[in-house]
Formats: sequence, structure tokens, C-alpha cells
Amino acid sequence: MTGRIHSLESFGTADGPGIRFVVFLQGCRWRCRYCHNPDTWALQGGKEMEVDALFGTLLRYRSWFDASGGGVTVSGGEPLLQAAFVTELFGRLKHAGIHTALDTNGDWPEESDGGRKLEALLSVTDLVLLDIKHPDSEAHLALTGAEAASTLHFLDCLRQRSLPTWLRYVVVPGLTDSPPAIASIRRLKDTHPNVTGIQWLPYHRMGIFKWHEAGIPYTLEEVPAADAAFMDRLRDNSAEDSR
Repeated sequence: MTGRIHSLESFGTADGPGIRFVVFLQGCRWRCRYCHNPDTWALQGGKEMEVDALFGTLLRYRSWFDASGGGVTVSGGEPLLQAAFVTELFGRLKHAGIHTALDTNGDWPEESDGGRKLEALLSVTDLVLLDIKHPDSEAHLALTGAEAASTLHFLDCLRQRSLPTWLRYVVVPGLTDSPPAIASIRRLKDTHPNVTGIQWLPYHRMGIFKWHEAGIPYTLEEVPAADAAFMDRLRDNSAEDSR
């Protein structure tokens, strides 16, 4: 089984519990206006890598995740677009006793197999990091170019399976930081018992140069990075959202 890999990070600390080896897969159908890795979008980009080779690479770092209660996180791009590859990799990791986490926006490609492929993937997934782009459907479409329904449907699938989930939400000044939006994210946690925490992620401007290099117009040029004091207050008022 071969997948398309964008990059590998051997010492991740923000993509699940403990120290994580993070696999960034290539390809995404969404066009989030604040994306800091537009170079992951192209479905045929990246480099091909077999599961066996990737698994062997991951094992070299096992002592780090074992000592910290960590594991392996597959992110993107959008990993659900390479679900068969992720399923095989996670199956190998689970057999080896290594914790698996899936970082996704819930963009599950339409399938006609009655959900068997999704069930196979989730059966070898220990934790889902679900990226909520915006709780309002119109704002979500304007922000990502995609409908919010797929993410919310995916969240309901995770609830049905009682699969441990963290919500991830990027706080963008003037776009995603309104009190109603913040309150809606908290309600999602309250109505989904499998959601054990919320990660409030500050919008930053560090990836803008990638848009410029690729010749893609960046529509948030005038939007400042998220205010540190605001993020501190948000987290201080969300003790229940901690990991």
C-alpha cells in the first residue's frame, strides 16, 4: 500500500497526547482562507511512500513516544482522502501497541460500501482531532469553500462509536472569534460525550509566504494574528476544555 506524503515531523507536541510522530499526508479538497500549508492541497503532489517503509521509520522513534505517553498522528492535507493507506498504517501501529491519532476536517469522500471503510479506519484509531472551521454553515462555506455538513456528520459518527475526540478550532480575528461562534463550539462539546477537550488554536501569519510563492491570492493580508491576551482569557475561561 502506497500513500502520498507531504512531510514528516518526528517530535510533535501539539497534535495529541505526549510526544507525537506526525505524518502529514498530501491532498485536500478544501481551500481554507487561513491555511498555513497550501502546498498540501494538490492531490498528486508530495512523494509516494509505502506503509512498510513509513512504519519502519516510525519505529525508530518509538522510545520517545513510549516515554511520554505519545504515539503517531496522521494529519494533512486531509488524511481521509487516503483512508485505505491510513487504515493499513494504523493497523500496524495498533498491533505494535502504539497510540494512533487522526487529525481531520471530516471530509469523508462519498462511499457506496455502507460505511465499512470508515468503520475499518475508526476501529484502529484511538483519538480523533476534529478540525471545526466554523459552526455557522454560511460562514463555513465562505471560509473554506466547502459545506460544514460533512464535519458535523463525521462528529456524529464519532459520537455513535464513543470514539475519544478533541475539537480543534482556529481563532481568527473578525472571522471565527465572535461570542456566538465560541459558544457554539462549546455546545458541540456539551452535546457529544465522546468529546473530551477543545484546543483553541491562535491564527498566525507564518504561512503567508507560501501563498505568495505559489502565486495564490491571500485574502487575509490585513488580518492580524490572534491576540495572545484574548487567547489566554479564552483558555482561562475554559478549564473544562483542557486536554
